[in-house]
Amino acid sequence: MRGWWREISGLVLPGACEGCGVPRTGLCAGCAGALAGGGGRVRPVPEPAGLPVVHAAVPYEGAVRELLIAHKERGALGLAGALGRALARAVEAAVGGARERPLLLVPVPSSRRSVRARGHDPTRRVALAAAGRLRRAGASARVVPVLRQRRAVADQAGLGARGRWANVAGALEVVPGGGRLLAAGRVVLVDDLMTTGATLAEAARALGAVHRPFTSGAAGRSPRDSTQHEFEQRVAAVIASSPASFEINRNSSETWIVAGGER
Repeated sequence: MRGWWREISGLVLPGACEGCGVPRTGLCAGCAGALAGGGGRVRPVPEPAGLPVVHAAVPYEGAVRELLIAHKERGALGLAGALGRALARAVEAAVGGARERPLLLVPVPSSRRSVRARGHDPTRRVALAAAGRLRRAGASARVVPVLRQRRAVADQAGLGARGRWANVAGALEVVPGGGRLLAAGRVVLVDDLMTTGATLAEAARALGAVHRPFTSGAAGRSPRDSTQHEFEQRVAAVIASSPASFEINRNSSETWIVAGGER
């Protein structure tokens, strides 16, 4: 209810930009511009085993950080549209412009406890906004929330990369019947933020337990004939990632470390 109260009060009371505090606007032009900044592929170090190829719309810093926190923790639901536009850009980068099949956005799930405390599911809300943006741009896109938590996890704050990986390992699963839904298009894992990557790696593991994505290699061939199909690489899209994860990728000589980690 906290989020809905903010929405209603914003209609009758002067507001302030959630990113910088400029009065009388929920999102000023400058902070909106920060969400429209350049993105790219991101990779944390250490990189958790099984992490999909991840694209982020913008670095997690400054106004972007404040906007994500405002939406997630302070119930600033009016930001979902702007955040969804940023996520849609990351999705498009992740799939490389492929439009031959529907895009299935699979949000990383929040725990029931977090949803109750916040009054909404921020990742799912932004995923819905991103799917709408993609459809308006001509893509076939929808949200497929097939992941759920199968056990409780501890608060990730204060945990290092390996601690976060241990915390979320085996914590997610696909709901019954979810594998059939995933076969209907191109799957893209989505989240609002990636730091160490462990949650996305765990989400990819859970999807892989029931779904092996492929692209047809020859017309009329059965999907079961692996010799005639090229298997797709699992991909993910996030709104933001740490600035260092962008900078690392500019160094082609970097040796990537495969180890434990998390979001």
